[in-house]
Order: sequence, then C-alpha cells, then structure tokens
Amino acid sequence: MDTLAPSGLRLMVEVDAFLIGAPKAGTTWLGHALDQHPGISLSNPKEPNIVASHKGTFLRLEDEPDWSKYEGCFGDGSLRLDASVHTFACPLAPQRIRDRLPDARFILCLREPVSRTVSHWNMVRNNGTSLENNTDWADFRIAWADERLRVDSMYGTSMRRWLEHFDLNRFLFVDSSRLRGEPLDVLRETESFLQLDEAEYDLDSSRHSNSAGTRRPMTELGNFVSGAFSLIPNAIKSPLVRYLQKRDLNIYKLPILSRRGAVFPLDDSHYLTCGEELSDELELFESLTGFKTAAWRGEIRRRLDGNVAH
Repeated sequence: MDTLAPSGLRLMVEVDAFLIGAPKAGTTWLGHALDQHPGISLSNPKEPNIVASHKGTFLRLEDEPDWSKYEGCFGDGSLRLDASVHTFACPLAPQRIRDRLPDARFILCLREPVSRTVSHWNMVRNNGTSLENNTDWADFRIAWADERLRVDSMYGTSMRRWLEHFDLNRFLFVDSSRLRGEPLDVLRETESFLQLDEAEYDLDSSRHSNSAGTRRPMTELGNFVSGAFSLIPNAIKSPLVRYLQKRDLNIYKLPILSRRGAVFPLDDSHYLTCGEELSDELELFESLTGFKTAAWRGEIRRRLDGNVAH
C-alpha cells in the first residue's frame, strides 16, 4: 500500500508482504517465481534489508529504518513483496513492522535446520564474507558457536517474538522440499494466502536457485564489476536487472568474473555439533504454529543415535 497525504498525493511506497526467511531455504527460487505473477512486484534488490537490523549474515545496524529507501524498489505489481530473508531472525523487525504495517503478511520458507545451517556456512565460506568480516569459520564447530550463524536456524525462538506482535493467520509456512516436489501447489497456496488470482508460471526448478552448485566465488575482476554496478542508482539499473532476471541471465557466472566454489558436504559431525539444540527449537516452533516438524526431528535423532551406537 502507499501512504497518502491529505491532498491524495503519494508520500512513499509501503510494503504489503514479506518473504522473511529463512536463508538457504528456497527463498530465491520462490521469490523469483512469485515475481512472475502480474499482481506481485518483488523487491529489487531481492533483499533490500531496510527494516531489520540484520543486514545479512554479519552486519548489524540498530538504527531506525529509513522507509523512504523503498522508493524505487518495486515495479508495477499491485502487491509489493520484500524478500529480505534475514528479517525472520531479527529481534527488532516484528515490532517495527507492526508499528508501521500492521496488515502485513509473511511467508516463511523452512528447511531441516542442520542442513540449512551447513548450506549457509558453505555459502559464507565460498563468497568470502567471513574473512571480510575478520571471522574464520573454517571449522564448523567454531562457526556454530557464533550467534551470527546460529540465529537463522533458531526457528522457535524467532517465531515466539513474531507472535507477540502478529496473529498466526498472518503467516504462511512452506517446507522448502515442496518447492521441488510440488512447486505449483506451493504457488497456489501462496496466491490464496495473498488473496491474488491464479497465474501461469515457468516452474524450471533450476532457474534462480541459490544452491551450492550455482554459487561461484568472485574473481578480482568480478568484485570490481559488482562494486561498480552497486554505485549505479536503482532508477537506472533496475530495468536492466529485471530484463536479465526474466531471461535467467547472470553475467557473474562468466568464468572471467567468478570461479567454481568448494562444497563441504553435510555429514554426521554437523548433527553432533548442533542437532540437539535445533531439535529443541523445532519442537518449540511446532508447539507455537502447528507446523509439523516430526520428520526433521526424526532425521536429527537418527543421525545422533547412529553416532552414539558407534
């Protein structure tokens, strides 16, 4: 929606819905799939990071949001969707949104949290942001001890904060595995949740994904090009970005701009490090929301018991 002056003139762009998380749980695919709906405008950049104090994995800024930054973030769709996926874990975001946008709706993609955490850890190691932030996360146990990695997997703790400010019916929960197994069903449920008509979608699950196989660390030239592009005003670069997104063109996949990254596969050691704690978080989340987590808790328990047996 837009805030209007008494004269009826538009003062600023507001937001109707938020894809609030979780990182590495299919949000990139879902966000760009929903952007194909003629009634939805996905934020550009996908993660403007305006409301939350969590501006990504590492950066934390507790200044009040500059809501005017939403100007230029959206296209022509009538429903504006902010896909800043670190919002869910931010302790300040629920009240900020409640005070400003009490009618907002929230989509939350969830993934078995140990695998989500390891995927997040892999991403940070590949893109170099841990070293840029003077943090060595080479050892997963050290990384897990850092709140900045842990917080995005604390589903129950985060959800309890959100429910202090919003009713449960303001949230749609999506098991990320359904994005591959039954993507159209998920999109239909999302349309219904957002009170939109049905639309047609290109459901190629490989497009716009952010999997380990598609992440590529930047070369020096790639970092230079990315930095230079970030200096271009949104009003100028947005049409080009949307043109490339619609055609699934990513210039940063060129070998001169990026290289293939390393992947550290999920194994039992990761479950031993964080499985017990995350199983408790899942139990809390289910008690708050009714979202079924038994399969995930069962997998965690199977991994833990298997290691005890050995």
